[in-house]
Amino acid sequence: MNHDPHEVQYVTIHGHRRAYVKAGSGPALLLLHGLGCDHTTWEPVIDTLARRYTVIAPDMLGHGLSDKPRADYSVGGYANGMRDLLTVLGIDKVTVLGHSFGGGVAMQFAYQFPERTERMMLVASGGLGPEVTPAIRAITTPGFHQAMGLATLPGVRHVGMAGLRVLASSGLKATHDLDEVADIYDSFKDPETRAAIRHVVKAVVDWRGQIVTMADRAYLTEAMPMAVVWGRNDRVIPVRHASNAAALAPKARVEVIPNAGHFPHKDHPERFAKIVHDWVQSTEPAIHTRAKWRALLKGGRVGPVGPMGVVPVARTATTA
Repeated sequence: MNHDPHEVQYVTIHGHRRAYVKAGSGPALLLLHGLGCDHTTWEPVIDTLARRYTVIAPDMLGHGLSDKPRADYSVGGYANGMRDLLTVLGIDKVTVLGHSFGGGVAMQFAYQFPERTERMMLVASGGLGPEVTPAIRAITTPGFHQAMGLATLPGVRHVGMAGLRVLASSGLKATHDLDEVADIYDSFKDPETRAAIRHVVKAVVDWRGQIVTMADRAYLTEAMPMAVVWGRNDRVIPVRHASNAAALAPKARVEVIPNAGHFPHKDHPERFAKIVHDWVQSTEPAIHTRAKWRALLKGGRVGPVGPMGVVPVARTATTA
């Protein structure tokens, strides 16, 4: 995909090789990429964040330089994989940041392993409403694997990628994210990658949109600092989902970045890194206790939920 200035390291867990980048020192940040991406999506912010933090940016199974086996590609399976990776690396607790599909994994990680999660940041995240771009829903349809095999033949792929990059450079809001889409399209030339991505999408999306939601467990974030960052011009997952997050978790910090698309950390890396640092510095890391968790679960409440478990918008997201 992109030029990668950081050394990629590898570790084998449960028989599968996993790639990751580790940089810096200090409190640990775990950066989880989105669907069809890899650790390079975080390249614009890794060095800035690494000045103050230990940054771990893995390629999740089925993505990037990690293995692409026939395996468990559910959000729960990914959360388990991240726990095991951190354990092997000797890292006990992290602030977890998840972009897009990685946001769903971040939510699941925080829910499954609260004792290892200090904070959670969701960046243009899945799991906050049903709507998603039709291009992602299309991955679940019969014939996608074969059609994409034809669409990624060398000549066709090069023309398609060039077209996407020209559109991305047009400055139009509707084509803002097509440069990143071109990278994902290029990765689909590998049949194993296509198969893995299809398994991932089928676990979280059907023809109606997103299946997985955080609405029924959002009350648990009361025990953990949470932030939500979105690009105002996101065409993959609507920016109004940031307001859903604000309604589900009223204590969360919500930042909507103008002139940014689905990848706000790439569109405005300095601003994004500042948001992360200010948020980390202004919040105390969560301290998990069984008593607190038990009390939250016993008193757990789910507010008025709309379609697909989305709370009606209760407040307007703030602008960074």
